[in-house]
Amino acid sequence: MARSVIITCAVTGSVHTPSMSPHLPVTPDEIAEHAIGAAEAGASILHLHARDPADGRPSPDPDLFGVFLPRIKQACDAVVNVTTGGGATMTVEERMAAALTHAPEMCSLNMGTMNFGLFPALDRMRDFRHDWEEPFLESTRDFIFKNTFRDIETALDRLGTGLGVRFEFECYDVGHLYTLKHFVDRGLVRAPFFIQFVLGVLGGIGPERENLVFMKQTADRLFGSEYEFSVLGAGRHQMPLAAVSLSMGGNVRVGLEDSLTIGPGKLAETNADQVRQVRKIAEGLSLDIATPEEARRRLDLKGGDRVAF
Repeated sequence: MARSVIITCAVTGSVHTPSMSPHLPVTPDEIAEHAIGAAEAGASILHLHARDPADGRPSPDPDLFGVFLPRIKQACDAVVNVTTGGGATMTVEERMAAALTHAPEMCSLNMGTMNFGLFPALDRMRDFRHDWEEPFLESTRDFIFKNTFRDIETALDRLGTGLGVRFEFECYDVGHLYTLKHFVDRGLVRAPFFIQFVLGVLGGIGPERENLVFMKQTADRLFGSEYEFSVLGAGRHQMPLAAVSLSMGGNVRVGLEDSLTIGPGKLAETNADQVRQVRKIAEGLSLDIATPEEARRRLDLKGGDRVAF
């Protein structure tokens, strides 16, 4: 029987700004429509952020999440994964607010403090639709994405122990895998682990295939057979690294949070476009696509029936 691939779709994120693409979902209605479309195309996990519908800036407001989360649950069976990464201007408490309010099956959890540079996008942009966008991108030249041991402990305790949330452990560099091992050794994280290798973000590990191989070898050494991995390639590296992940026995993450394109110089119009594209790659390798129920079983999630939104 062919191995099935878990496709995660990161619908809007907090990295890209509305001026970068007219297709970036901003309002709760747009986020819900893109998420449902991605699930229908084959995504079994939906990774979700919120934005201010007035100007598209990233928002931690649990009430905004509360508009689109029920619509998504009503329309599809996909696993909902709520961010705790938030956005560059948010405090750690703000970043966790939506997850604490809505208690989803999964949350992302970043495994280390790092530089997180978005400012190179300014070299490619001249016109901005909103006055917050240019200062937001420029601010990342002097920005530290804070994820201390205490921050991680707090999320594991309040979300994991307190609410039964399981995590997508986002590892932007090799040291982040060792941080995860630290929490495993302390008994604060239990198998199976779902690790997202993130490559190509300025400040993290680069997008070279050799780096992905090294990340996988390191995780094998640290966690043996007790983990599943997925790969997020930033920007134009999205599909090439997804293909490498599939060939290595991994899962994949796509979505407009991570890349705005569907090919060289061509913007993706929907998140579903990218899901369909990576699905074709997987099926071309004779791989099946995991259903949400398969993802829940493999990742030991609490189940959508135990989520109230």
